[in-house]
Amino acid sequence: MARSAASDRIDRSISEQLAARTVRARRAKFFMAVLLVVIDVAMLFLGFVLGYYAREALPFFPQPEAQPPLLQFVPTVILHVGTIITLFYFNRLYHLKRTFSRFDQARNLVGVVTLGALLANGVQELVFRNTFLEFTYPRSLFFYVWFISLITTVLGRDFHRWLTLKLRRRGILTDNLLIVGTNNTARDVIKSIQRSPSLGYHIVGLVNGQQKASGKILGLPILGDYPDLPNIIDQYHIAQVIIVVPQTRGDEIVELVTLCHRGNVDVKVFPDILAYVAGDLNVDDLGGTPLLTVRDIALRGWRLSFKRGLDIFGALVGIIFLSPLMLLTAFAIWRYDKGNVFFIQERMGLDGRPFPMVKFRSMRMDADKIANWTVENDPRITPIGRTMRKTNWDEIPQLFNVLLGHMSLVGPRPEQTEHVLRLRQKVPRYMERHREKAGMTGWAQIHGLRGDTSIEERVTYDLWYVENWSLWLDIKIILRTIIQTLTMRSRNAY
Repeated sequence: MARSAASDRIDRSISEQLAARTVRARRAKFFMAVLLVVIDVAMLFLGFVLGYYAREALPFFPQPEAQPPLLQFVPTVILHVGTIITLFYFNRLYHLKRTFSRFDQARNLVGVVTLGALLANGVQELVFRNTFLEFTYPRSLFFYVWFISLITTVLGRDFHRWLTLKLRRRGILTDNLLIVGTNNTARDVIKSIQRSPSLGYHIVGLVNGQQKASGKILGLPILGDYPDLPNIIDQYHIAQVIIVVPQTRGDEIVELVTLCHRGNVDVKVFPDILAYVAGDLNVDDLGGTPLLTVRDIALRGWRLSFKRGLDIFGALVGIIFLSPLMLLTAFAIWRYDKGNVFFIQERMGLDGRPFPMVKFRSMRMDADKIANWTVENDPRITPIGRTMRKTNWDEIPQLFNVLLGHMSLVGPRPEQTEHVLRLRQKVPRYMERHREKAGMTGWAQIHGLRGDTSIEERVTYDLWYVENWSLWLDIKIILRTIIQTLTMRSRNAY
């Protein structure tokens, strides 16, 4: 009885701590939501004011003899800010996802701010006409205000994002999370969350579905089994539930989701093996009979031609502008040990066809005789090679592969033929990544999945790219690669 009473006191103490964490997180979320609106309003006002003064300081357009005073534009400013804020709301820019790309956000902001500025200008002509507020809104001022408002709004959103991530890492802006499942997949999910505190999750524990169990997994307690879910959610003030029970019957999943529906709890379900193998499922019609297409790719027809045109243009521009630095690099490599400048190796590309991939040599001449897979602090790497690999400069000669059609600027990274033959027997859907040209950079690479990292995770990212290709996605990957390279923040680049 004494042990039971002590256990109850501990459970109550944990419950009270989690309740306090939940209250603090709710207040922090409300504050951040209000702050985001305040930042947007302030940045739009600032953009208008800076645009007004920039028109005089940077006269790119013909200037009037006397510019109207700033106070005369107050009604226009209010209409300008109000219209754009309203569009932000209806375009769900105040319903931020837990994780989002800064490039995607910037693209959305550019579109909405542009539309809002045009609408405000048009509404002003209708609303203010024949009133005491009527006056001419110079077109040149409109362009200054529009352009600077884009910059200030994006900067304001970046500040809000930085503050959000900082609060999450400090444990202030976090949600109590429950993992349903104790299998290997659940462990992988837990490791991913623990590696990313910026996601804003506080994992409370796990629920085991097979039998009554106790103990810990990866330092997290097993709190009970499936029937205990309602009580666990209430007792531990759970805000998010992730169900990780692959290969479970559909009716069992429905039952689990039903058990988790308590208050405002968000429930997410990890996809089963069919969804993983099938990828994006599309429904086709065959004479009135629905069929599921489980193998589809986004790059077809004009998209394929457009991507090839972008590759040729990018490769030519890169070769022309970077050729002086490439010549200096070639001389430095030769000067170091009088060996070969380039490293040429057979890799597997589109449709499993091999091709000779060319790189600047970054290792000793006998590197292949020692090992095949590159690891961190690899002793085979030369001093100049270490710098090149850290900045991805050793990959630059692959521009010639792109120009010749062996590779693309963006795509799954090519692997050695012997690795491909081995991995396709072990990793589901591995060969699906070869339905597109190999790339100099890729979706997996900008997420740090290169070198001595998980092949399964890398394949998942590659397949997502293959099935969701778009021009904007390629541009975003290229920009992120350039930024990571210039700031030397390319993860696992060794």
